Amino acid sequence: MTAAEEDPAPSEGDVNRSPARAAWRAGLAPATVALLDADERHFLHQSLSTPCLDVLERAEGAVLTDVEGRQILDFHGNSVHQLGHGHPRVVAAIKAELDRLPFCPRRYTNRTAIALAARLAALAPDPLDKVLFAPSGAAAIGMALKLARYATGRHKTLSMWDSFHGATLDAISVGGEALFRRDLGPMMPGTEHLPPLGLAERFFGGGGDAFERFADYIDYVLEVQGDVAALLAEPMRWTTVEPPPADFWPRVRESCTRHGTLLIFDEIPSCLGRTGTMFVCEQAGATPDILVIGKGLGGGIMPMAAIIADARLDCAPQAALGHYTHEKSPVGCAAALATLDVLEEEDLLARARALGAAGLERLAAIKARHACVRDVRGVGAYFGVEIGGTDTREANARADRLLYACLERGLSFKLGGGTVVTLCPPLTITDAELAKAFDILDAALAEIDV
Repeated sequence: MTAAEEDPAPSEGDVNRSPARAAWRAGLAPATVALLDADERHFLHQSLSTPCLDVLERAEGAVLTDVEGRQILDFHGNSVHQLGHGHPRVVAAIKAELDRLPFCPRRYTNRTAIALAARLAALAPDPLDKVLFAPSGAAAIGMALKLARYATGRHKTLSMWDSFHGATLDAISVGGEALFRRDLGPMMPGTEHLPPLGLAERFFGGGGDAFERFADYIDYVLEVQGDVAALLAEPMRWTTVEPPPADFWPRVRESCTRHGTLLIFDEIPSCLGRTGTMFVCEQAGATPDILVIGKGLGGGIMPMAAIIADARLDCAPQAALGHYTHEKSPVGCAAALATLDVLEEEDLLARARALGAAGLERLAAIKARHACVRDVRGVGAYFGVEIGGTDTREANARADRLLYACLERGLSFKLGGGTVVTLCPPLTITDAELAKAFDILDAALAEIDV
């Protein structure tokens, strides 16, 4: 078993298998525990999202409220809450579309879907201007992979070993954390995994040219294989907040073009303003052939995802790329259009940049006070706080204690890589709420920094 295939840290992602969970559960009211027991009784168990920690009653803006009335600042949100929870513009758009056209059967289209496709094509960098919608990011990844095979006549795919592109069988075949692939037998053929994007220095040596050597290695693999349909990657490693150097993706883009390989960027969690630009690829200096987006596209309410592709790939009318019952959902498209309106009218891209500057300044001060904080970093309104220790096991345990210490104080976030606190606030968060979240983190670090 490789290091990547070992069991994850006890609270990595949302594993919720920490020993601290028992103490957390003991502090809940009997009525809450009964609901959690019912949840475990009726839902199939999954490795990464059960058992649940609490039961929610309401969500508004940056705040979750559980059934006992406790309020929790949501800096996790499954990356869907750029606008916060329940933005009134999105709710109103959904209600209006429900009254007008609640469903659109296949073989028909509708004004709302056409408007959203045109809007996304206009927002995406040239030459991306052909769109398909899907009910989930994982489904959109599958569509992108099929399009790459149809357009190139090839079947091989390259992806980063520790990347995550969804939990469906095709998605875990081309990436995905190793935990998802365990005991599932042969995966989709034709996939080769590159080293993790966030660990280039480990695989290609220290110094400033590790990513240069990584880019050379990708070019070498494309040359040796000769018939790779697509390179699928996150433009930045989302779970550990690690963008590569500015010259990395332009070099990879040139290699893909030279070898006839399509470049697919998975921006499902990172799109729509979080990083201070509409899409991360605008900062990466490279435009993919296919851009996959999702999560916040539905305003944090409707399940919506999409691929935006170069028009030259629209060359296979017989291709069955997607065939989903809700593929042109009027209600989902109305939510997405309202989301794009809010991002523009409330100038939330600029807000993301301002939050990023203020947040990094505060995190630098926190790092200076706590020896266990190894690094702080961020891109727009998305932050990473790396927790250190004498070894990985100690760092994992310390990060786990920090998570529960913050939850006790009313701050929820996700742990990435076992040791990276990822702080993902809504772009609509108030300055006071942002300050409160950092106050909670500061106090919890003081508790565990021993």
